[in-house]
Amino acid sequence: AGGAANTGEGGEDPGWYVPGPNGERHDARIKQVASARFGVTATYLARGEQLEIKIAQGSKPGEGGQLPAKKATAWIAALRRGQPGMSYISPPPHHDIYSIEDLAQLIADLRSINPTARIGVKLVASRGVGTIAAGVAKAGATYVHLAGHSGGTGASPLSSIKHVGAPWELGLAEVHQTLLRNGLRDRVALRTDGGLRTGRDLLIAALLGAEEFAFGTAMLVAVGCDMARQCHLDTCPTGIATQREDLRAKFAGTPEQVERFALTLAESLRVEMAAVGARSVGELVGESRRYLAVDRRAATLDLAAVIGAGSWPASPVRRAEPSSAGRDIRHGEASPLERRLAGALRGQAGFRADGLALSTADRSFGAGLTGAIERRELSGPIHLGLRGAAGQSFGAFAGSGVELRLVGQANDYVAKGLSGGVVVVAPEPGLAAEAHRQAIAGNTGLYGATSGRLHVIGRAGMRFAVRNSGARAVVEGIGPHGCEYMTGGVVVVLGPVGANFGAGMTGGRAYLYDPDGRHLAALDARSVRGQRLSTVAIERDDGARLVEELIALLEAHRDAGSGRAGHLLADLAAATADLWLIEPIGGAPAGLVAEVTTGAAERSSAPVGVR
Repeated sequence: AGGAANTGEGGEDPGWYVPGPNGERHDARIKQVASARFGVTATYLARGEQLEIKIAQGSKPGEGGQLPAKKATAWIAALRRGQPGMSYISPPPHHDIYSIEDLAQLIADLRSINPTARIGVKLVASRGVGTIAAGVAKAGATYVHLAGHSGGTGASPLSSIKHVGAPWELGLAEVHQTLLRNGLRDRVALRTDGGLRTGRDLLIAALLGAEEFAFGTAMLVAVGCDMARQCHLDTCPTGIATQREDLRAKFAGTPEQVERFALTLAESLRVEMAAVGARSVGELVGESRRYLAVDRRAATLDLAAVIGAGSWPASPVRRAEPSSAGRDIRHGEASPLERRLAGALRGQAGFRADGLALSTADRSFGAGLTGAIERRELSGPIHLGLRGAAGQSFGAFAGSGVELRLVGQANDYVAKGLSGGVVVVAPEPGLAAEAHRQAIAGNTGLYGATSGRLHVIGRAGMRFAVRNSGARAVVEGIGPHGCEYMTGGVVVVLGPVGANFGAGMTGGRAYLYDPDGRHLAALDARSVRGQRLSTVAIERDDGARLVEELIALLEAHRDAGSGRAGHLLADLAAATADLWLIEPIGGAPAGLVAEVTTGAAERSSAPVGVR
């Protein structure tokens, strides 16, 4: 049937990446990239056949995902790189998407790390969604997923599910017709969901413009869901949407039940197609005016806006093969330099080079090399010394075995999704001002990072380390909203910080150098608290270990070229008195960091795969 499972935004257990005895695949073919970037690693992205950017969902548009604290077991916390027993709230926006141009950059990032994957964007049915979909098509996506208001969600509060999107029929019709009017329909495939249950639903969806169909609730019902609507309470009576082992033991679903439902649905669609005189789905897509008969006597029912006036001139073959959408559209390469390097490095065991010139035309630099290493097309380690001004997303998704050192400046999104690599941004020599007073990296650095290390020998912009869940970083000053929604990792700031620092932070920690005593006013007091490191070192059992951790990061920062780190290390006693430890209120102790250490394909109440 051409089906594919979608991870959703919760990540995946690395144990699922090991093939079965007969080579069968256990992981999902569609990897979702949501605003919280839960579990979005280089390995995760490089394995996807489809990469789906979730902008919104029909059940609660304008809000991010929500997982109640009682459902955040040790296993789930490990997959999401966070702390057990803490609520997991996705930010409403993607912090690297504030325009269609930003969306195009994220699509370029994903295409760099996985050039063969289909790149999709999930939108919600609402007024004006056609205009957004046109922008998505221009941004380089290969499919648009349109979600309707009837889609279920397992953990939303009542205030959310009472404010849902529009019916998928209205959104789909608007998207299809807007793309037609703008000459963009052939660039993308359209997929829809939101309560599809019968062959008639699929027939109408095809007539309104959909080539692909997605199912959530219906498939769950097929394996035993009885719609108890208790998902958020962790009391699912059929053992599907719960982490309680006593309830999970009641689950009796089988793959054959899903298979039987899919085949029955396909047969139902065949019957509906025959009723309207069609022999293939390709004949139906976008042909609502031709097939939908409207009773002209129903004067109060005007479906002209839904049915549309135009016809899609694409051939039935194109309509029946949505994966071919946009194949004739040439997407500009993200980084000419990285393409040349990847070609030259094939067959080599590791590589080191210095003095490579980088320009703003080189975007997503590092993602392509990382993806090639993940697919075993290249071998690491790769150490590159670069100079110049990097384009957006320098070091994006850089994985283990990739080390990038840039002397110059970097645009926005430095080390986005860092996945084990090392990224250094250092100022050009000979600057008139001191390095720690210079802004040399743009906004939203380290967004969604899961591991690795970043050194910025100078200042960075706002939204630094948003949703960091495991990486370590040292920076010499940042703008507002630093470390928002952080669930793991360590951030050291050796300079000023902007307002709203640590908002929504539930894990990890930060060290702030604050000789003037001004930083505490910038903290989000509802989420984090600060304590002088000198006091921590004396009063807490883990104080000595925390001081050692900070010293190790300062030494690495000094070795990367930071004079400020060297100055602090020279008089560590005085520096410790001016350093503050910032931790989440009610979070895990500083020594507990959830991280995936082994693949745990079987869940249990024990902290499997967590240390």
